[in-house]
Formats: sequence, C-alpha cells, structure tokens
Amino acid sequence: MTGRDTILSKIRRANASRQDDSGRRATVAERLAAHPTGIVPGRAKLEGEERVALFTEKAESVFASVVRVASDAEVPKAVADYLRSKNLPQAVRRGEDPRLAALPFDSEPQLTVAVGPSDGTDLVGLSHALAGIAETGTVALASGRDNPTTLNFLPEHHLVVVRCDEMVGDYESVWARVRSIWGEGRMPRALNMITGPSRSGDIEQTMLLGAHGPRSLHLIVVG
Repeated sequence: MTGRDTILSKIRRANASRQDDSGRRATVAERLAAHPTGIVPGRAKLEGEERVALFTEKAESVFASVVRVASDAEVPKAVADYLRSKNLPQAVRRGEDPRLAALPFDSEPQLTVAVGPSDGTDLVGLSHALAGIAETGTVALASGRDNPTTLNFLPEHHLVVVRCDEMVGDYESVWARVRSIWGEGRMPRALNMITGPSRSGDIEQTMLLGAHGPRSLHLIVVG
C-alpha cells in the first residue's frame, strides 16, 4: 500500500455508515429544517437609523462611497451626480430589475441607460441589492436577468441601490430572506456578497483597488 492508500482507507473506515442509517438521516433533516443560526454580534442587532448608520460606517471603512436619498425618484440624479464627480460619460448599464425599470431616468435627459448583461466594455454598472448587511457594510446581490452577475464584476464602477427597508443587521437574516423569496431548498444560481470595491494587498502590502473587479463601489441608500 502507498501512503495515499493508507490515508484513504482510514477515511473510509472513519466515514463508514451503519446499515440502519435512519437515525443519522433524521438528525440531519431536523437540523436543516430548523435553520439554526450562529452567534450574532451585538452590533448586528441595531434597528432603524442606527442600523443604517452602521451600514454606512462599515461600507465606507472598506473604501465604498455611500450617498443617502429620500426616495426612488432621486436615484437617477444620484447616479448622474456620481458620474459627473468621476468625470465619466453619462451612461450606465442595468439589468431588468423592475425596481430599476420604474425609476424616472428621463428626469436626467443626458443619462443613457442600457439594459442587459455586460460584455466587459461598460464603464458603469447599476444593480439593485437583495439586501444590505449592516454588520459589515455588505450588499447581497442575487443573480438573474434582473441583476446580471456580470454587472457586479466587469464594469470599473459598480453602483448599487440599497433600500433602507431591505437592510438587515446580519448575514443570517439574508439567508432567511432568500428562503422566503425562493422557497425551502432553492436558491438563485449565485448570491454575491460584496463588501467594498475589489482590492488586494498581496504585493508589498500595498492596497490596490480594482485588482479583481470594480475599483469603485458606490452605494445609493434609499429611504
């Protein structure tokens, strides 16, 4: 026997199941049905404005920029203002999310809005978050035609609309929301948790933004 065979043999013996495995299966099924949560930090239990303030603080601490608007009607102006502040063309690409489709983009006549997944040539992508997570300043984005994953990673600038009433304190609450939308045992094809713009400090511990994706993450908090 080789060393590899010895190790695999030990793993097989350790994982050997009894012929009557019903007890173990019942334990697993019970745990999956109960959705037990881990330890939730105290800061994730804030409510209302304190939760929004924590989300903003955490997001800005990891190099995201945050702007607050009162209503959906103000989102197009917030998008246009960001583009002007970065000296970018007045053009964005969004998915088919009905919440984004309902925004009054015609209030910004110079702004061009394309719809569909990105092919990598777009400078700016616009998404709508499934949820904001105050615990870490993270946005959760579910894949699909409404918010294509390509918009999360290919454009240099990623703008994300986050509603205050869709902001949660902790990650466990996001999984509960996923189950409430898609049902038990089902998920979108991908669920991206994005905390700040892409960055890396691998080379001489020098922080580099845009290492593996957008170099700018701009969050538009509505409500």
